[in-house]
Amino acid sequence: MRKLFFTALVALCGLNTPAYADGLIDNVNGITLDEEGKVVRFTGLLVAKDGKVTQLLTRKDKPPKQLDFRTDGKGMTMLPGLIDAHGHVMGTGFQALTLDLSETGSLEEAQAAIAAYAAQYPERRWIIGRGWNQEKWDLGRFPNAGDLETDAIKAAAGGRPIWLERVDGHAGWANFSAMALAKVTSKTPSPSGGKIIILAGEPSGIFVDAAADLIQKFVPVPKPAERNIALAKAQQILLSQGITAIADMGTTMEDWQSYRRAGDDGWLHMRIFSYAGGIDNMVAIAGPRPTPWLYEDRLRLGGVKLYLDGALGSRGAALKAPYSDAPKEKGLLFLASAELRNLMVRAAMDGFQPAVHAIGDAANAEVIDAIEELSDTFAGDRRWRIEHVQIVDPADLPRLGRHGIISSMQPVHQTSDRLMAEARLGAGRLDGAYAWQSILKAGGKLAFGSDVPVESANPFAGIAAAITREDAKGEPFGGWRPQERVSREQALAGFTTGAAYAAFAEGKVGRLAPGYRADFILVDTDPLLASPGDIRKTIVEESWVGGRPVYKRSKPGRHSCQ
Repeated sequence: MRKLFFTALVALCGLNTPAYADGLIDNVNGITLDEEGKVVRFTGLLVAKDGKVTQLLTRKDKPPKQLDFRTDGKGMTMLPGLIDAHGHVMGTGFQALTLDLSETGSLEEAQAAIAAYAAQYPERRWIIGRGWNQEKWDLGRFPNAGDLETDAIKAAAGGRPIWLERVDGHAGWANFSAMALAKVTSKTPSPSGGKIIILAGEPSGIFVDAAADLIQKFVPVPKPAERNIALAKAQQILLSQGITAIADMGTTMEDWQSYRRAGDDGWLHMRIFSYAGGIDNMVAIAGPRPTPWLYEDRLRLGGVKLYLDGALGSRGAALKAPYSDAPKEKGLLFLASAELRNLMVRAAMDGFQPAVHAIGDAANAEVIDAIEELSDTFAGDRRWRIEHVQIVDPADLPRLGRHGIISSMQPVHQTSDRLMAEARLGAGRLDGAYAWQSILKAGGKLAFGSDVPVESANPFAGIAAAITREDAKGEPFGGWRPQERVSREQALAGFTTGAAYAAFAEGKVGRLAPGYRADFILVDTDPLLASPGDIRKTIVEESWVGGRPVYKRSKPGRHSCQ
């Protein structure tokens, strides 16, 4: 029953085809990229019993007469399954199952949502949530524990601890009960790599980066059954948005066990490229070397995620010069130069791929320095990754084109963060901000993702942002720093071939070509021809992985995967 329950959450709705069979999906507006990044168009796709592509067909080609199934694509656009190069799978599922504050537009809206959630779940020992953003609220400050003491919240929570992660995951907001349980007082020192925000001489309730562990360690740990539900929910969300593979940044042992349970029981429907959350998890999960590809290329741990600094929103990103809106602050480097290099060496010597979180220009310069030093020792195709690469000193941009560095970036961060970036940095320090085109011109490699659940996983919003540098409202008109826009083909590559290459998965996924896994989606919009506004509105009708359907959009009168 349990297996059936989880399978139902990501049900294979309405297509009833064999798991693997010789088949044809025809009558499609097929689009893929070739090895040189050029567009290839086709009208039909032949799939073999092993779930791999056999042939791309055009209208002049005659399909085989003997087929196990034939599916009419009804003129829809077929794209390779899109790949999110940087996301958090379990975080996506848990955010959907707990209090989500990401859509709140003010502190008052957040307070009302917290009170309603606490009243809805009186049996839960903690009130857990995520997604608040004081910048979006125009609050002009961080929220604090006192803001969680409204009459409505106190009546609903009944003294229960409250812990709410910021949208970027780099700060947490606690109430007085949570701080009392964690025994945090005015005498508690900020840990290395973190900061307790102080208000009137007392902890305010905001804990930045490593300081969040002071509260987080007291939060109840999800049970395996709860993790299964969260994973099933995450797959449902991602597949419904056309994401058939994702690089999971920060995989823990508990996460890995969840993925293995799903794989063993046959309901791991998408592909997860795992990057362990730190060296300890890397060793515990994989041991002396990266794992093999498991479950027909659905799961592999091949790298490790390392954190070097925080985020702009919490002023934790490490900058070379002080913040324009906080002249006494320059952010936080979590690791000293020697520590960063030691960790990268520890990973590289056993064949793991380091992926280093760096947002500020000081952090990005430090990672590039480390890569330049280590590349002579660890030669060959290492594909050093830097995650986010949001603010780079223009003098360092050319260096991103050397040593095979992959800039793993999230286009929607630029549209979400531009006003904050202007405030944090000032107009004179933005030349290297979200500099996608400059990185490409320097010979660098791009991989695009979303950082879900920090942002929506919707890759079509990412494609639209990448080609316009405008937000969903079309602002600013003409794009923010428009010289950094990329072409439609480059944007599509970022979510397909570039993301696959970044995870050593090229040759398996990212393109539709003979021998590749038949991972594809059917959508209602051609992203190479449609307006940016229409690209954002793209509807994913079906998602297929390994030659079989894993998601079909709900329609009136038809059973739904959602």
